[in-house]
Amino acid sequence: MDLVKLRKFETLSPFEIKDELIKLAKKTSKTTQSAFLNAGRGNPNWIATTPRQGFFLLGQFAVTESQRVMEHPAGIGGMPQAQGIAGRLEAWLAKHADMPGASFLSSAVPFAVKTFGFERDAFVHELVDSIIGDNYPVPDRMLVHNERIVHEYLMWAMCGDPRPAGKFDLYAVEGGTAAMCYIFKSLKANRLLKPGDTIALGTPIFTPYIEMTHLEDYALNVVTIHAPQENRFQFTDAELKKLEHPQIKAFFLVNPGNPTGVALSKETIGKIANLVKRRPDLMLLTDDVYGTFVPEFRSLLGEVPQNTIGVYSYSKYFGCTGWRLGVIAVHEDNIFDKMIAKLPDTELKALDKRYGALTLEPRKVKFIDRIVADSRDVALNHTAGLSLPQQVMMTLFSLSEMMDGAKRYQQACMEIVHRRALAMIEGLGLQVTPNPLFDAYYGLIDFEFWARKNIGEDAVEYLKKNVHPLDLAFRLAEDHGIVLLNGGGFDAPDWSLRVSLANLADDVYDDIGRGVRSVARGYRDAFEASRGAKKE
Repeated sequence: MDLVKLRKFETLSPFEIKDELIKLAKKTSKTTQSAFLNAGRGNPNWIATTPRQGFFLLGQFAVTESQRVMEHPAGIGGMPQAQGIAGRLEAWLAKHADMPGASFLSSAVPFAVKTFGFERDAFVHELVDSIIGDNYPVPDRMLVHNERIVHEYLMWAMCGDPRPAGKFDLYAVEGGTAAMCYIFKSLKANRLLKPGDTIALGTPIFTPYIEMTHLEDYALNVVTIHAPQENRFQFTDAELKKLEHPQIKAFFLVNPGNPTGVALSKETIGKIANLVKRRPDLMLLTDDVYGTFVPEFRSLLGEVPQNTIGVYSYSKYFGCTGWRLGVIAVHEDNIFDKMIAKLPDTELKALDKRYGALTLEPRKVKFIDRIVADSRDVALNHTAGLSLPQQVMMTLFSLSEMMDGAKRYQQACMEIVHRRALAMIEGLGLQVTPNPLFDAYYGLIDFEFWARKNIGEDAVEYLKKNVHPLDLAFRLAEDHGIVLLNGGGFDAPDWSLRVSLANLADDVYDDIGRGVRSVARGYRDAFEASRGAKKE
């Protein structure tokens, strides 16, 4: 593509450039034998069926409970009542034992009651009344039983071993997207991050973290803490040393990485934990959406809980991006509350005014509850909270994983993405040493690294001098109908591509690898032609 035109795209997010690539790729697939292959977005092409079966069956029971209370011929029911509801559900499930989801619900309710010591009617009523959605979320931060269940799920999904002491306060939100927006907003509102402050980003990183810091709302200065491929996408000691500077207020990272697909090693986690001992005021935010794709995953939330805000989304693991299910986690003993308490008196008075309509003692409002209030511009705090049917789905997803002692579901998800990764690697003609920290949800194709081995140093230098890095993504779309995101937009190497290994059929990933090789051959031919022209 024309160099001038490509330069116009330099300021755009990879997710916006993707729309242009899709247009080109679809046009190509219509006029050639090429299939349209969009591996640019990470929406998985599988779903967790068992908890969904339970959800939709539970909804049917909930309607019968409403009609039991009141059944008007105009199609009006009443609000489900708690007394005796667990027994009625048990009897109803026995009557409908052949329905999809009945077996799961019949096991999930007693499992939760026994595991958490719930009162049966109270728990079942929360599920039934919530799936009906006839009340506002109360508590607004998260339903009582749902929070207990999700907390235990997160201990497995994010925290690993050893289990951190104490507990986390959770806020159920509309996916990881909402979590990011709410956290940024509340850090600013509570004077923990002010315009002109400096934060660090662990790069490569999910593009919105880069983009949000530069919005005029936040106007933050950014220091990058780079995890190079040569170090298997682990932060080097030299890069981590930057965090010792007291000017850096916070360190945000995605773990496992997006776009790298690699989790932080125990050694790297340990180095960050040791650094926090020297910088006990350093705020951490870890986005761990893909942790469930790495065996024995360990998050900073588990290692350094007092300093860390945790973000988790159910979207990718359970194939539920459309449900918008996410969680913000803040430990009950955290530095955020302590830092707010130490703010100058003028700032504390301003915050008293901000949160004064919520309580007579605004200084006692915890940081996690300030995030809830800020998510609704404080004035609408009384209607905050994730919709109740969404919270029921979150409960059922969590219980299904907790009940799966053999981790059959997790193993199946891992097998899917690793099988696709292997196919793409074979299509690229690569030999790769297995990395147990690789989640295989995304792969980062370092084209420059690959090209130096396959088309030669001179050809690569010619490319870097004469071809725009975005040409690689555009050429794949235009010539082969393949959509991949440009790695440079994630602060990865300019000549790299992010490929989603989650959203296409197994048998097309070798085609993606071969497509990249074909583009490389085209570049090599252009280089050879340029040498011939010079000789003439």
